[in-house]
Amino acid sequence: MQLQISPSMRSITISSSNDLMKIKVAPRHISYRTLFHTILILAFLLPFVFIVTALVTLEGVNKCSSIDCLGRRLGPRFLARIDDSEQRLVRDVYKILNEFFCLFFFFSVASDCLGRRLGPRFLARIDDSEQRLVRDVYKILNEVSTQDIPDGLKLPASFRQLVSDMKNSHYDAKTFSLVLRAMIEKFERDIRESKFAELMNKHFAASSIPKGIHCLSLRLTDEYTSNAHARRQLPSPELLPLLSDNAYHHFVLATDNILAASVVVSSAVQSSSKPEKIVFHVITDKKTYAGMHSWFALNSVAPAIVEVKSVHQFDWLTRENVPVLEAVESHHGIRNYYHGNHIAGANLSETTPRRFASKLQSRSPKYISLLNHLRIYLPELFPNLDKVVFLDDDIVIQRDLSPLWDIDLHGKVNGAVETCRGEDEWVMSKRFRTYFNFSHPLISQHLDPEECAWAYGMNIFDLQTWRKTNIRETYHSWLKANLKSNLTMWKLGTLPPALIAFKGHVQAIDSSWHMLGLGYQSKTNLENVKKAAVIHYNGQSKPWLEIGFEHLRPFWTKYVNYSNDFIKSCHILE
Repeated sequence: MQLQISPSMRSITISSSNDLMKIKVAPRHISYRTLFHTILILAFLLPFVFIVTALVTLEGVNKCSSIDCLGRRLGPRFLARIDDSEQRLVRDVYKILNEFFCLFFFFSVASDCLGRRLGPRFLARIDDSEQRLVRDVYKILNEVSTQDIPDGLKLPASFRQLVSDMKNSHYDAKTFSLVLRAMIEKFERDIRESKFAELMNKHFAASSIPKGIHCLSLRLTDEYTSNAHARRQLPSPELLPLLSDNAYHHFVLATDNILAASVVVSSAVQSSSKPEKIVFHVITDKKTYAGMHSWFALNSVAPAIVEVKSVHQFDWLTRENVPVLEAVESHHGIRNYYHGNHIAGANLSETTPRRFASKLQSRSPKYISLLNHLRIYLPELFPNLDKVVFLDDDIVIQRDLSPLWDIDLHGKVNGAVETCRGEDEWVMSKRFRTYFNFSHPLISQHLDPEECAWAYGMNIFDLQTWRKTNIRETYHSWLKANLKSNLTMWKLGTLPPALIAFKGHVQAIDSSWHMLGLGYQSKTNLENVKKAAVIHYNGQSKPWLEIGFEHLRPFWTKYVNYSNDFIKSCHILE
């Protein structure tokens, strides 16, 4: 026997070897179109049913069995008051329902519209009991905020432990608020102490010499004693007359950091359109001279010219000519200020981390180094030069600086970028009030706190005009006055006395020539960095230190010669 069902389900045929039976089935009364319409109607009805069910549940209407009951309960009560938690829950219900029906029934327009129409109507008010509860909580918190925290109060170590203690000890609201306040204050103190500890560690890291740079200096010093080529004259004798030729572009760099000096010189030469016109005068201290000379003797930057001199090789730099600097370096109180305990006597509870960081930076030992004050003696150190560009060792040159010699200084001595205006409000917001103590009578009498400050790092100095002024004498007199007042006039390095000494002698140049802040502003705009002629890593996070900002370091490391044997053997920045 065989059973056959037609594909349309309209007939069934039963056959055997002798007989054949065919049965017709009645046609289907439910078509696909009817089924689709049914699903579509349910799609519109089910959201309403779900929403009504959610609202009834929130109001506690669990026993209603009629639409009339729902209407009576929902109308006057539910539309009048819903507490904050209920509002949040209903919003979540709307969101879930909208996503649910959009996904499975494809009617996002209808459900979204329903949510928008119903939401504002019953999420508008909070009932009186909830308002009273909130007022009671505020009252308890105000009471607790004025109470002393009991000595020996045992505080939970975490929020989870706090919840556990609440359950086990049955805290009342006042006890809970008191414990919570004590926990928050303890965490704030811990965070504050950690921040100050971080700043201290960063200060020590910024003041130290990295192992690789120390290795480089030692290796090059040893090379100076054993390798005649490392001791060769710089520059060669036939080029000596060019050191005082004003047709050339003269740069002055004072530093004891060999690696940093190499980056400044290399970046200047590589960025110049006329490297054959560049003359670098590198000034260093006595202990670094041999290593610095070895580096530039063994690593030529031709066609540029490099001269390396130590401070002890300048006849003019005697104790008679720089008595104030001699006093700064030898004064016990000054040395203790810069080299002593930086936390002793500091009231950390009355200062902010940012102010503390600024004070730490001002106590860097480099500020009492003769190298850091040399720029004030440029007219005497280079008596035959008319104009020079003085560079700090934490800068990188990215553009040809030849046009600097064509800038008209309008009879001023110092061409510099002002730091009181600019796109970066943190870096470019420096006025005299930033550097000076205006509660001191001498400062308030002679200076304006709103006067715009300017930056060291890349400065054009007209030495001819400078020699006609008393800038050096003014600088010395204010240094003496600050020493006499026990450093109460200012504390931040060599810029404050220069701001006073050069007052009236500064010509502002375009800020694109000199971009500052790469050593302390981690959010520096990278596009602006790429456009700047000179970028300055002023601040603690120098690019050669591990605390340097990783995203800003490549602008500096691109000029480090990693193929050099000394660089490789000392594992610089590996």
